[in-house]
Amino acid sequence: MTTCITGTGLYIPPYSISNEELVTSFNQYVDNYNEQHADEIANETVSALQHSSAEFIEKVSGIKSRYVMEKEGILNPEIMAPVIAYRNLGEELSVMAEMGAAALRDALKDAGLEANDLDGIILACSNFQRTYPAIAIEIQNEIGMIGGFAYDMNVACSAATFGLSQAHGSIVSGLAKRIAVVNVEITSAHLNWRNRDSHFIFGDVATACIVEDLDTPKGYEILNAKLFTEFSTNIKNEYGFMDRSEFLAAETQMYPDLKEPVTDKLFLQNGRKVFREVCPKVSQIILEHLQDNDIPASDIKMMWLHQANASMLDLILRTVMGKEADKSIVPSVIAEFANTSSSSPMVVFHRYKDALQSGDLGVICSFGAGYSIGSVLVKKV
Repeated sequence: MTTCITGTGLYIPPYSISNEELVTSFNQYVDNYNEQHADEIANETVSALQHSSAEFIEKVSGIKSRYVMEKEGILNPEIMAPVIAYRNLGEELSVMAEMGAAALRDALKDAGLEANDLDGIILACSNFQRTYPAIAIEIQNEIGMIGGFAYDMNVACSAATFGLSQAHGSIVSGLAKRIAVVNVEITSAHLNWRNRDSHFIFGDVATACIVEDLDTPKGYEILNAKLFTEFSTNIKNEYGFMDRSEFLAAETQMYPDLKEPVTDKLFLQNGRKVFREVCPKVSQIILEHLQDNDIPASDIKMMWLHQANASMLDLILRTVMGKEADKSIVPSVIAEFANTSSSSPMVVFHRYKDALQSGDLGVICSFGAGYSIGSVLVKKV
């Protein structure tokens, strides 16, 4: 039995926001906020907000732009969130299912398959627009896949590699022969665009890949995976279905701080701690994974890493491959796409999978909230 990734797909949203556009909107919000809170700032009960700049964003992250599903609301200093209309469930396709179906159709075409060739769909993401029915099942219905199974799973930014591992394990166990792993991220909706430390980080996108059991291998053989989790609150988003009950118990208004620069109901992280704690652990997990398979790091021709931050990519490369490592080993799309959460390593894989030769080894690795880290070892057929 040989389990292979035989096709990949990518859906890019219709709008792009440059750093310059984003900063213009953010700085106007800062001016408005400081004017509205002038008395509190003068009395030192509220801290004045600081302007940002395109140069600052690129320096700290490597990001130059990001794709989004809706642009005007994000760039409106009075709104600063995507304005996406509700769609009637069962009558209209949800926005996540629309994005996922588009990426999946692209992947099926790349693999030379039809929807009914699939036995399963795993939608692996960091955020979901609803709890149930599963958006994966909605995608299954939309592409015309009859029979089989579909389900949603969430491991934050590591969801893609955990999903690949689930697909590989399901095939090895005999549960299925062909599974699609889909990653849909509308991170613009979970991002606090008012927070100077993180408002620039994320972008929207959808990816998909086809995992098959083949007698005649093609694409990339999945050799095995290594998964790791460790509890941390340094990256969090506490928005949830228990909120109503918790606010009722506290006898307070729901989400009173939702329009503030800092709120735990949207994405929030301690970036410096995440950098210090996650990078060494990611490198350790990759090196342990290679050691478990008796593979020297020098045999790895490419690492498709989660596009969290340009400095993180560089540090992981140098720690795993050595200080003088060729930067082409870790290709990056962060300047164009920004951080697209679970989708990000698959965007890079989709873009650069044809760069390797038959027999070359590579690692697909993601990491994020949890903490969670997933490493998938693959070989070009």
